[in-house]
Amino acid sequence: MGRKKYLIVMAAGSGTRMGAEKPKQFIELGGKAVLQMTIEKFLKACPGIKVVTVLPEAHMEYWKAYCIDRNFSCPQTLVKGGITRFHSVQNALAKVPEGALVAVHDGVRPLISVEFIREMFEKAEAKPALIPVLPCVDTMKVLVRKGDELVTAEGQSVDRSVLYGAQTPQIFYSEILKDAYLQPFDTSFTDDASVVLKNGKNLSYLIGERFNIKLTTKDDLILAGAILSLSPSPCDASSR
Repeated sequence: MGRKKYLIVMAAGSGTRMGAEKPKQFIELGGKAVLQMTIEKFLKACPGIKVVTVLPEAHMEYWKAYCIDRNFSCPQTLVKGGITRFHSVQNALAKVPEGALVAVHDGVRPLISVEFIREMFEKAEAKPALIPVLPCVDTMKVLVRKGDELVTAEGQSVDRSVLYGAQTPQIFYSEILKDAYLQPFDTSFTDDASVVLKNGKNLSYLIGERFNIKLTTKDDLILAGAILSLSPSPCDASSR
């Protein structure tokens, strides 16, 4: 039967880099808030999944009103975001039981495919910490800032073949993730995988999807709109 599935949706950011009037997770794309699109992908992939949505405290009532107004009838546990992403995940994990599979996903990654979500959960049953990654395709440079200029760092080189970018959802046995988040906060914690790794647990990796982009800037919104305009829907087909 497998473990019960939980989704922690990270949507507590202010979205200042987007330069919009409201946080990027509430910006509409294709007629829906980005956050709604994201959650719907998981509901379609895993009917019955338990959803924990982490929000900025100042926008919790806004999201409640949005869901009512749009008839978005997804049972959710709403959690207030913390001072950092680490603390936000800690708050959400208090709502997740032991013995579950818990996926932590950025609320502003709405283009992930339903098929990939299903694949990840299937593989995660046997892999306690599963992380989606993409190989780096660009030539990488190690630079340092000198005054107003960027210059090449002496003696530094990068082997692109060993570089991968991490995506979400990152899926864990809940007891492993909850234990990892008992550690004190460290500035090296950039995602859940880094927290679990520092706690002495091994990670497993799966090649992710090119279209599973994180919407951070206005350019990302333009790109996402272009992807959504393709037919058939690119978000329900493999883009790896």
